[in-house]
Amino acid sequence: MNTEQQEVAQFVMQQTPFNQLDGAASEYFVNHLDIIYLTRENQNQWLSSDNLRLFLIRSGDYDLVDPKGDVITKLSSGDYFGFPSLLTGEAIQNSISVQKEGIVYMLNQAAFDYLRREYKVFEQYFVRAHKNRLLSSHYKSQNDSWSEKKICELMNRKAVTLAPDASIRQTAKKMKQQGVSSIMLTEHDRLVGVVTDRDLRNRVLADEVDPQESVSSIMTCKPKFIFENNRVFSALHLMLKHNIHHLPVLDEHHKPLGMLTSTDLLRQQKSDPVQLIGRIYKAHSVVDLKRYSQEIPGLLKGFSNNIDDISLIGKLLSGLTDALTSRLIRLFQEDNGAAPTSFSFICFGSQAREEQTLHSDQDNGLLLPDDLTEEQQDYFKRMGEYVCEHLIECGIKRCPGNIMASNAACRMGINDWTEKFYKWITSPTPEAMLNCKIFFDLRFIEGSTTLYARFCEQLKRISKNDLFYAAMASDIKNTPVPIGLFNQFKLETDEKQHKYLDLKKRGVVIINDIVRLYSLKAGIQRANTQERIDALMKFSLLNKDDLYNLKDCWRFLTQLRLGTQINEEGLPSNCINPNALNSLERHQLKEAFYLVKQAQQAAAFKFARGSL
Repeated sequence: MNTEQQEVAQFVMQQTPFNQLDGAASEYFVNHLDIIYLTRENQNQWLSSDNLRLFLIRSGDYDLVDPKGDVITKLSSGDYFGFPSLLTGEAIQNSISVQKEGIVYMLNQAAFDYLRREYKVFEQYFVRAHKNRLLSSHYKSQNDSWSEKKICELMNRKAVTLAPDASIRQTAKKMKQQGVSSIMLTEHDRLVGVVTDRDLRNRVLADEVDPQESVSSIMTCKPKFIFENNRVFSALHLMLKHNIHHLPVLDEHHKPLGMLTSTDLLRQQKSDPVQLIGRIYKAHSVVDLKRYSQEIPGLLKGFSNNIDDISLIGKLLSGLTDALTSRLIRLFQEDNGAAPTSFSFICFGSQAREEQTLHSDQDNGLLLPDDLTEEQQDYFKRMGEYVCEHLIECGIKRCPGNIMASNAACRMGINDWTEKFYKWITSPTPEAMLNCKIFFDLRFIEGSTTLYARFCEQLKRISKNDLFYAAMASDIKNTPVPIGLFNQFKLETDEKQHKYLDLKKRGVVIINDIVRLYSLKAGIQRANTQERIDALMKFSLLNKDDLYNLKDCWRFLTQLRLGTQINEEGLPSNCINPNALNSLERHQLKEAFYLVKQAQQAAAFKFARGSL
């Protein structure tokens, strides 16, 4: 090498992945590169699908811009671009915008392919980089689907608030001045009630209430609300379920930020699935529910073609099941009278996590007060049987393990439920571990929130058991990830000699189990896997990079899993033939399984060795 090449090689060797490889890789790169000075004048001529290249920035500042003109990321010294098309063979979609001119090194396709073949670390680096670029594009900056928007993105004015001791007349005047149809009543920046124009009409004018009276006499106390970082779909679901048209939006400290109205949301959505949920909540009979449920498979297939994040299908399916369940409970009470005591209808497993698929079955139960009379027990027995049997008629399969409210073992008082969980925790047999995977993912559907909250507090108290965590970690490690020697897939074969990978059992379930384990340790009372991962960011049990990797892997595997179900590829449920994937997808799948395996081993090491 001459002096100039040595200087270039010294820079290259400091960059990832070359700093992890022997000097021969850097020397090959230097001997085969071209050097350009990238300016605004020549920036368009270098990115061409007819002559694909890898670019390594030596100096200067650049924006990577998508076809819509949005900046994907900012690039500077040590950053690469051009590699997605080299990996996939697809046409170049993005462009470069020079912010500060500088020197860029270029490597052609043949030299790039040689380094991929000869150096596994080199290939893995760019496969991961492309995966992160895709995830960033899909989940962070290009979410045009209404269902993926955050509530805060729809907020266009600050909260209009008033103290609850204000008069009704003062309230009406402020609503008129502000041009709003509702107002939030607050004490010490905390929401205590809501008043809408409908309340002024129905609770004041119609009842001839004195306008000088305190507005607290007509307000809706303890109103439903939603947090600013929740998704639009969640707000729609909540409003449809409870038939409300004004939904307060709070920040994470429970401070009111604004009011979301049904009109705001209906402007955003043009989706039949949400309209279907609305029809389910208003159904007059079981016959109506059965008819509506027949629309679900075809409707989901169409919905999946209109969203970037197909994993939202799980949330939508769970929302539909929630709606069917809630409406069946109401229909039962219309025929049999109101419940004789408080109750909480709850769900477990994939429905609780809001991660249902087209093949999910029922996992539900009834949480009841202790010491019910025989008459009261009979009422809830009939309710459980009514709901579960009609859910089956609506296409929600019977649970093979009979985890359903129609089963007396899933229809108990708080003390009996707590005792059941306590036995699993203190005697962690394999069967107990299997039960924990299902029952520790739980969520409220209908009934008394107070009863459900009491139960959750008891579970949180009894689950603090290091022996239990160690047993869960060991159980997680016992499920093999389908990656063998030389990073090759370990395929399974069915009776028809189809070769496949089980994405659920060998990937998604392991991630769910790992995240559940850490969440229980942290005392996080959420069931959704992605929400649990987000909540874990505030704890030190896992570093943020590992959490981001788990979240990305979960999304990628879920995307593939749901895609195979919707497209009906003829394989066993939740399975995929990796040979049907393109080269990049196979690399990404191997990388996902590799990261799952690492997280699996780390959890076993951390918990089984009692290091926490």
